[in-house]
Amino acid sequence: MSNRLTANVSFLFEEFPFIDRFDAAYAAGFGLVECHFPYGMPVDVLKGRLEKAAVRLTGINTSPGDAGAGEWGLGGVPGRQRDFIAHFDEALRYACRLGSNTIHVMAGVVESSERPAARETLLENLKYAAARARDEGITLLLEPLNKRDRPGYLLSTTDEVAEIIASAGARNLALLFDIYHVQIMEGDLTTRLERYRDIIGHVQISAVPDRGEPDCSEVALGHILGTLDAIGYSGLIGLEYRPRGSTTAGLGWIEGFASALRK
Repeated sequence: MSNRLTANVSFLFEEFPFIDRFDAAYAAGFGLVECHFPYGMPVDVLKGRLEKAAVRLTGINTSPGDAGAGEWGLGGVPGRQRDFIAHFDEALRYACRLGSNTIHVMAGVVESSERPAARETLLENLKYAAARARDEGITLLLEPLNKRDRPGYLLSTTDEVAEIIASAGARNLALLFDIYHVQIMEGDLTTRLERYRDIIGHVQISAVPDRGEPDCSEVALGHILGTLDAIGYSGLIGLEYRPRGSTTAGLGWIEGFASALRK
């Protein structure tokens, strides 16, 4: 298995209870994992299971808040700064204890009329979060999410994320470039990868439009991997896709791209 691939166990290995997915990832050949929201389990329990499975956690998200009520993060939600700080502090505690060196700061869903205030709220919250994360050597990621899957989300394009990163001015802020979301919202993937090469901190891949295994997609995976190599991206590539069958049965695509993934 390529040492650049990190298995997103919030999507992969759903055949298993969450706590058993680290072992399943290792058994499938992965040494690296990422997940969305680890907060349903005590941090020391998770740490023990990661160590038992001999896999390293590379990234987590801040809490979505009340997802059942439509919340999807609080980073840019006006009036919820106190709640955001509590959520971020929790994420930082988990990241430090579990060894994760990135945290995806979820910006949140807001009404159109709130967007100017939401931008200022996000910048205010990032000032706090980036300073705290910097002390721990952790990079904060901002990800644009497509409006079809997540209507009302504050950040939906790479341009919006790049502007926030530039305005915040923190060196430990980076763009999470998810091929699935960017293709749906913007397309022109090669140009956008080239344009934002200096601020890309993580890449995630999946098929478009069904978010399955990335080798069967309207996007040519070989071209994307070649472009990442051409722009000098040598970081991790997260497998954030929903298997069309069992996770393990669907991993055969990796062998066909082994040489590109070694670069």
